[in-house]
Amino acid sequence: MSLNTKAPARRRSLLWNPLAWVIEALLVIGVLGAASLYLIALALGGLDGDKRAQLPEPVTPALIARGAYLAQAGDCAACHTAPGGAAMAGGLAVVSPIGVIYATNITPDVKTGIGADTYGDFERAVRRGISRSGQTLYPAMPYPSFSRITDQDTQALYAYFMHGVAPVSSPNKPEQIAWPLSLRWPLVYWRWVFAPPVRAFAPSPGENPVVARGAYLVEGLGHCGACHTPRAVTLQERALTAQASGLYLSGSHFNGWFAPSLRGEPASGLGRWTGADIAGFLGSGRTEKYTAFGEMGVVIQHSTQFVTPSDRAAIAAFLGTLKPGAGAAVMPPTAMAAEVSQARAGAQIYADNCAACHQDTGAGIAAGYPALAGNPVVNAQDPSSVIHIVLAGGGVVQTAGADNPLIMPPFASSLTDQNVADVATYLRSAWANRAASVTAAQVKAVRETIVPPADAKP
Repeated sequence: MSLNTKAPARRRSLLWNPLAWVIEALLVIGVLGAASLYLIALALGGLDGDKRAQLPEPVTPALIARGAYLAQAGDCAACHTAPGGAAMAGGLAVVSPIGVIYATNITPDVKTGIGADTYGDFERAVRRGISRSGQTLYPAMPYPSFSRITDQDTQALYAYFMHGVAPVSSPNKPEQIAWPLSLRWPLVYWRWVFAPPVRAFAPSPGENPVVARGAYLVEGLGHCGACHTPRAVTLQERALTAQASGLYLSGSHFNGWFAPSLRGEPASGLGRWTGADIAGFLGSGRTEKYTAFGEMGVVIQHSTQFVTPSDRAAIAAFLGTLKPGAGAAVMPPTAMAAEVSQARAGAQIYADNCAACHQDTGAGIAAGYPALAGNPVVNAQDPSSVIHIVLAGGGVVQTAGADNPLIMPPFASSLTDQNVADVATYLRSAWANRAASVTAAQVKAVRETIVPPADAKP
């Protein structure tokens, strides 16, 4: 083993740099603070769990079936099944702010999957973010939300993945994350600070049991906040429960889309939706006015359409209790002249390309083409989803309740960035919509994430 003799000198020079001294002091304080939080959490119930723990009940067909239902409700396949790949065999690329993370194989294959996991290993990974080897998982795995899953449901999930899923030999792919962000040990401190200790969900005394069930599904197993709650610069969700903050489910940018608020804002949230609207949307992917698309279409197609009607009603009941959150930035009643001019240009583009389906009034066609007037996605503070759907179009959401053959065509090749900005601005200012205008630069940024740059038009 050789030693780098230059390292000590460089180390000393850094120590004499006042800024470096301050940074190192803050790092030491941060580590000590995280360690203190960790010790407190251990005293309150622990973060690490017991990897040697065994399943406390025998595996039965009923337990496996319950686990299968929970896995669908939790949408496990969405991340752990790659397009065209075997179920739960991993390989899906998850694009994160620090690089590409590949979902792991969670079939019971002993060598490449989780077949060698004890129940304790499984519980630690799902609810605490700790792998069998002891490494902290990237928070692409929503273990902060899953910390609320009950013991009974965690046990059923383990029974299903071990006995209800076919083993598949498929080695996990290494992450594509540049050094030093590829280092795993800092994630331990992230987990100590931002991931709550396991506190299985329990209804509050006197709480409506239907609302409580909905809260459990939304805040825990369904991990809705992973997409719909804004994140801090340190990548944690800014709230994990409705009780924690009004930011919970207030809308967030996700994977090239803007996941809209699920709170009670009349224009940009669910304030105008009835409980029946929400439950029906989760089951079929549509209401009389709106149709699912993008990432939400995938969730409905692979998860929520299989949730029981009573659980969908419970989710709707819980969401109906959420008051408006931070709200969306809106255009003032008297827009700037440039915005008025842009909206007028967009009106002609809309008439030529959109009105035949969505109508001159923006009312759409019931259960077919969604209404744009009063649409929460159109009125969202972040216009990414509007831009995305205009450029890339929308696919069919196939559910047992409905299979819409009417597909939104893509306009990436026929409309320039300025064209898309103009029509999006028109949509967001017409028919009493009052969202902010859209720029060509915003369109260009979205376009580059979904189509080859050569296809972009200036």
